[in-house]
Amino acid sequence: MTAKQGQYLAFIFYYTKIHGRAPAESDMLHYFKVSPPSVHQMVLTLESNGFIERVPGQARSIRLLIPRADLPDLE
Repeated sequence: MTAKQGQYLAFIFYYTKIHGRAPAESDMLHYFKVSPPSVHQMVLTLESNGFIERVPGQARSIRLLIPRADLPDLE
């Protein structure tokens, strides 16, 4: 995983832990201060690399497929 991918995965982990639900793409957009297409492309990349899974068409359905020990710290 790249450093940027690791930061997105760490954000998903901590957001889910704090809020009890997965983040929406808009939550990642605000945190990372990037464009909506950038966030969406990252989600698709993380999914295609097997780091997350999600239910298409269902909001906040992102689920991590890697253990916390394999994630970097959120910066």
